[in-house]
Amino acid sequence: MIVSRSFLSNFIDISEISTDNIVKTLNSIGLEVDGVKKINVPSRVIVGYVEEKQKHENSDKLSVCKVNVGEQNGGVLQIVCGAKNVDAKQFVAVALEGAKIGELVIKPTVLRGVDSFGMICSSSELGLAKINEGIMILDESIGKLEIGKALSEYDIFNDDLIEVDITPNRGDCLSVRGIARDLSASFGINMKEQKTYSDSENTLGIGRALSLHIDDNVECSFIYKVLELKESFKTNLKTMLRLAYIEKLDTCDIKNLINYTTYATGVLFNAYDFKKLSGEEKITLDIKSLENKECVVKYNDETLSVVGINQNDFAKVDESSSLVIIEANYTHPDIIANSHQNYKKKDIYNSFRGSEPKLSLGIDYLCSLIDEKDAMIYTGIQQYQKETEQTIISFTSSDVSSCIGVELEKNEIVKILKGLNFEISVTSELINAKVPKYRHDIANTQDICEEIIRMIGIDNIPSKPLIFSEKNRENDCLRDYYKLKEIRKKAAYKGYFESIHYVMDNEEDLKLFGLSLPNIKLLNPITAELNTLRNTLLSHLFKATSNNIKNFKKSIKLFECGSVFDENANEKSHFAMICSGFYEMPSIKNHAKPQMIDFYSFLQDLKNIIGEFDLEKSNHSYLSPYEQANVIKNGCVVGCIGRVHAKLEEKFDLFKTFVCEIDTTKLLVAKKEAKPYFNTPMSSRDLSIIAPKTLGYKAIKNAISELNIGILKDFSLVDIYFDEKLQDNVSLTISFIFQDDKTLEDNDINNAIDSILNMLEQKFGVGIRK
Repeated sequence: MIVSRSFLSNFIDISEISTDNIVKTLNSIGLEVDGVKKINVPSRVIVGYVEEKQKHENSDKLSVCKVNVGEQNGGVLQIVCGAKNVDAKQFVAVALEGAKIGELVIKPTVLRGVDSFGMICSSSELGLAKINEGIMILDESIGKLEIGKALSEYDIFNDDLIEVDITPNRGDCLSVRGIARDLSASFGINMKEQKTYSDSENTLGIGRALSLHIDDNVECSFIYKVLELKESFKTNLKTMLRLAYIEKLDTCDIKNLINYTTYATGVLFNAYDFKKLSGEEKITLDIKSLENKECVVKYNDETLSVVGINQNDFAKVDESSSLVIIEANYTHPDIIANSHQNYKKKDIYNSFRGSEPKLSLGIDYLCSLIDEKDAMIYTGIQQYQKETEQTIISFTSSDVSSCIGVELEKNEIVKILKGLNFEISVTSELINAKVPKYRHDIANTQDICEEIIRMIGIDNIPSKPLIFSEKNRENDCLRDYYKLKEIRKKAAYKGYFESIHYVMDNEEDLKLFGLSLPNIKLLNPITAELNTLRNTLLSHLFKATSNNIKNFKKSIKLFECGSVFDENANEKSHFAMICSGFYEMPSIKNHAKPQMIDFYSFLQDLKNIIGEFDLEKSNHSYLSPYEQANVIKNGCVVGCIGRVHAKLEEKFDLFKTFVCEIDTTKLLVAKKEAKPYFNTPMSSRDLSIIAPKTLGYKAIKNAISELNIGILKDFSLVDIYFDEKLQDNVSLTISFIFQDDKTLEDNDINNAIDSILNMLEQKFGVGIRK
């Protein structure tokens, strides 16, 4: 939206306010300014009057003009002009000797043998918007014309153009009056009174030319006027320049009048050529409502326009139109929004955002622009006004204060809203604000607060630290999702490929695992091979591994996350993985001789995926009795791990294969804990002890942990050795890691080792190996 300072001054007194202040204010109230352009006609360009025009003797395209530029500028000058539209009795813009027009400095010259002492200028030559193909002809729309007066003394030629970026919700600011209205509220200056048009006496009434037939369910509003244009009806210079700046200048004068009025007031118009509609003395327009509440204007079943959207070419006005029907219309933007996909964006730009609903404002403004000598305006109007109730929003001053973050008195809130044309009523507790009809975007208290913030200025509201009051929406479902996501990601990092299968499986295959089957039967299974709910993920993984081996794969690493069902058909989430054949593919790293998978490598993979865990003896029929264990985490059994039983390896044609299956519902989401980082070096000690074979390492581990030795950071079993000499005993080698915030001395470590040995001797009768 482009507005000029001079145009704004028609609606609000800004004579004491600088353009910089206007720009700053527009930005602060939410009307962002994209740029400002200074319009200033060069010096020594004055008002001239063409007294005489003669054809150039040596050129068909040039004319020799006698131009009066005023006694102070040399009286009457001879100027050669090439414009087609130059003629006698015209006021024109004349660049005198010494004037700089662009890069050209005006000097006396000779054109085709004829002396020329100046230049008659077009608008574009003076740095203005282009309004025609010839020279700029001046008229008194810019002010009283005085021969010899500098053009820069006229407001229209010494102006500022302000380009404002209007957000889609502010359709009320898509007019000069709309922007002036917001500035009026911000500056606390009253809007100027606009002339109210009164019909002249002794003219024809509109009823002789037009009547309306309107359906009962029409949701739009209309006002009609009829104009009879005379040959002298022309677009004046001020209107042409302002329309040219916004690229709305047309060759049709009546279209220019309509475009200018919409630009000034925000009211939307259509114009129909009476003679194109009918040769009769009177016509009747039918206004009908469609299913989507759009309105159409028809004449004899011919659609003239879809109100607020477009006008058909039939009956459009043009340069030859003389008797014209002017239609001011309003459609609520919600109606346009319901079907805007069917229309071009440029056609619904104003109505989609919200045009001015007070149609009389536009009609009065349009009629006041017409001189009686140029057109006859029929008396009276034909109208239909759709009555709508204004939105009322009730709130308290504390509601506003808490929303915007600063305490405001009730009187201050009322003053701001009244300045924005809200109708206010106040009770002891509530403020009731009746929203102006042109503010289609205001629907609740938050919108009211936004209006108050605009007027106060966001920079004038003190900043406060953010208080995060949103409640924690984390739940079991979300935690399980993140848990599985992390497991899948880590399994993929270790080189395992995800496998996805149905939650159904073959009942006979599941019996091989010795687990209880779900106690429900599928009445209509997908296939005979998928005839029951699965109770383990391993059956499908065995089959997938077997298929990979049949396709000549030597190293198979697969995993699956999915649902299984216990004997009561309760659903659980499990994670399972399988590694068969070589632990890795042949490469330079392993000299093309990879090792087969082994128990400890597989254990390390599981540790990298689910974290630290313990093992205890287990007895699962589908696992090898020599290489299997239950997985202990957080003090409970969460799954099992081991080598596949030889019978199952043979049945499924597997290589040496290890599997594990974990109940992920028993895994806790690990919380990250920050611990101090010591810059001191770590020290390690290995301790070999002789212990009975019946004494499990778990008991030794728990006993050492209960000592709570501060400098002991970690310890683990690194070697198990036994031979005939040891008989019923076994040699265990445990590695200890010590560290503290100070450098440890040998005595510190020795004291810790001694305390461990003393405890083992007293509690288990275990001593150091000699």
